[in-house]
Amino acid sequence: MKMRIIKLTPEFLVERLQGKTSLYSNLPSDTELLDIKYDLFSKQVTAVVRSESFEDIADTFPIPEFSLTYSPSAKNSAAPSLSPTPTPLIPQTKPTLTSVVKPQPVPEKKPPVSTKTDTSMTEEEFTEDQRNLLSFSVDGDFVVIKPVRFLKGEWEDINDTVRSLGGRWVKGDIISYWEVPRP
Repeated sequence: MKMRIIKLTPEFLVERLQGKTSLYSNLPSDTELLDIKYDLFSKQVTAVVRSESFEDIADTFPIPEFSLTYSPSAKNSAAPSLSPTPTPLIPQTKPTLTSVVKPQPVPEKKPPVSTKTDTSMTEEEFTEDQRNLLSFSVDGDFVVIKPVRFLKGEWEDINDTVRSLGGRWVKGDIISYWEVPRP
């Protein structure tokens, strides 16, 4: 097994992504990045890398950590420490917030359907009390009648009226309703 775990600071990772030269010299040139994780609370970047230059370790052992070291010729006063509280190499600037305006989706405009006129003939077949318990809508060639609330004893009377109009009860998994052919 030729993998290692490297613990980095977020600043070091950002500098490497920006292409700035590294002060660290002991990473082999054939190193491949397998996985990377960022722990927001401890501000720690953990990278799993693989290289043929690493020494073999038995599969029964966990993946060892790889310590980065400074190159003696590259040491300077701005070198970051590997302490838990990293010192940044570049001056920190506070990001400015810019507002991004997202275009609002245009709501689909459906052609206006006058449900009152399309369902009025069917609605007239029911009593005023029954109409208050039902909602009427048009779906293709049918008038769909849905109960507004749980119907106790009224269900039988409404079902008889629907059947007299040639309609039927449609039992659904979630919503059940009556369908009556449009006149």
